[in-house]
Amino acid sequence: MTLSFDVQLSENGRTPAEREQVLSDPGFGKTFTDHMVTIDWTEERGWHDARLTPYAPLSLDPATSVFHYAQELFEGLKAYRQTGESIVTFRPYSNAARFNASARRMAMPELPEQVFVEALELLVQTDRDWVPTTEGHSLYLRPFMIATQVGLGVNHPSNAYRFVVIASPAASYFAGGVKPVSVWLSQDFTRAAVGGTGAAKCGGNYAAAFLAQRQAVEKGCDQVVWLDAVEHRWVEEMGGMNLFFVFRDRLFTPALTGTLLPGITRASLLTLAADLGIPAEEGRINIDEWRDGCASGEITEVFACGTAAVITPVGTVSGQDGSWTVGDGTPGPMTMRLRDELMGIQFGSRVDSHDWIHKIC
Repeated sequence: MTLSFDVQLSENGRTPAEREQVLSDPGFGKTFTDHMVTIDWTEERGWHDARLTPYAPLSLDPATSVFHYAQELFEGLKAYRQTGESIVTFRPYSNAARFNASARRMAMPELPEQVFVEALELLVQTDRDWVPTTEGHSLYLRPFMIATQVGLGVNHPSNAYRFVVIASPAASYFAGGVKPVSVWLSQDFTRAAVGGTGAAKCGGNYAAAFLAQRQAVEKGCDQVVWLDAVEHRWVEEMGGMNLFFVFRDRLFTPALTGTLLPGITRASLLTLAADLGIPAEEGRINIDEWRDGCASGEITEVFACGTAAVITPVGTVSGQDGSWTVGDGTPGPMTMRLRDELMGIQFGSRVDSHDWIHKIC
């Protein structure tokens, strides 16, 4: 399937001086570039009306289905400015495949992977001056899809949808940079259960997480760690990120059970571990094993990973039964080695032996 994009360039975009002021301290997800991409879908026409337009509010009827039944999903990936001024993305076809996996679970139409990538390319090419030049900064891309049928009723999914891509210059996700975070083990709330939407990247998962995240902050922690829905003792993931454990010289991560998000960064790190000769496996770990492993020195490092935060060390853990420290509470050598390797590939200082880098311009 091919679509022709109607391009409407902004006549009132930010000046170079205004743009540079934003890029000097972009934060994360605060300011957006001058354009966006939209594509519509209906049962009668399929995907149509592909457009690049000036960034602007969406005009939606109050009875639009997404407001009432939360039929929506999204993705997150980045564009990087590499040495020589090339602008690239990282594994966009993997994001496209996960987008469609989420769409199937949410009873939404799949978008051809090539169209997904072409939409990203068009927006980044148009707004390339928004891709930061500062080391470690990037342009965060947010493709999403919402149900746009007007009317109430829950007997069937929407018959109309809109796909949108917006972009935002981004510094580090956590203000402290590569600084260990403290986590709270949530035994009062559940992120997902088997058969639910845990493996889909949909907004409902995140909306349901806010209360637990607020509890974590109230307990003096930075982030929440989710446990299984049945026994509330098996570790699943941290906030919106996958978790990794270092058992001395061995890497371990909770297996994908349908309740965890299959992270692109997670999959990449498992591959990089093999490249670096680091044994890695997937399985189950409970909170007692986590605490006892840290006490005995068997678990030396723990880190979370995801597109936004890249790799973030976990320094301390708290729960209903007390608190403990991971290693000496500082970023560990394997954590930093994997982080340097991954970011080196993304920013062009390391060899990309897996063809993960997709050049845009």
